[in-house]
Amino acid sequence: MLSSTLAAIVTSVIVTQVAIFTTTIYLHRALSHRSVTLAPGVAWFFRIVTWVTTGLRPRQWVAVHRLHHAKSDEEGDPHSPRLLGYLKVQLGNAVLYRRAAARDDVVRRYAKDLPADRWDLRLLDHAVMGLAIGVVALIALFGLRDGLLAAGLHALSYLLLSGAVNAIGHLWGRRPADNLAGNSQWLAWLTAGEGLHNNHHALPTAARLAFRKGEVDPGWWVITWLRRRGWAAVRLGDDALAARTT
Repeated sequence: MLSSTLAAIVTSVIVTQVAIFTTTIYLHRALSHRSVTLAPGVAWFFRIVTWVTTGLRPRQWVAVHRLHHAKSDEEGDPHSPRLLGYLKVQLGNAVLYRRAAARDDVVRRYAKDLPADRWDLRLLDHAVMGLAIGVVALIALFGLRDGLLAAGLHALSYLLLSGAVNAIGHLWGRRPADNLAGNSQWLAWLTAGEGLHNNHHALPTAARLAFRKGEVDPGWWVITWLRRRGWAAVRLGDDALAARTT
């Protein structure tokens, strides 16, 4: 029982990190900012992983994130801790996200380049189905008790880490560039690079979020691996990135 429970906990950590890497590489860098272009097969892989680990609709996530950039820390920002307070964003980020994602005007304006296709309409827009597949897979691996434990820990961890990027990332950290987001390397380790939030707001079209010596962006490691195999291309090369950040 103990070994099964421990294995379920370790698996939940792995699943959460897979979801975090998928969020930053696919939803954030590839779709929201077009900073990286993924090969069709890779994009489809991330699309399915998004469905079974988060239940998110990519066009809604993109729309909410682009709204955040358009109104960053100003009236209209859907999840600014400077306007709403740290705890409301850290603990209620999912509610704030759903509130903005449910607005048709936001999705139409900020994700007009990502219309729903037949796969969305017939399958991938059904969030409960995707999440159910993920939960059933965990139960099949570990049994009912430990499978639900793994699913619950994954959900809690993913929500808290996503909330931390918005809540911590817009209140604390180093600010080498002139914006209100902050760089926190410890958070970047937990969120595949997303903790380097000041860098991101300084240059949203950069696929690499680490700009300076001592900064580490784990998400960039995966993108580099994909590039070496011809499965990804970045919008700004190293020379262009260096020129814009010096």
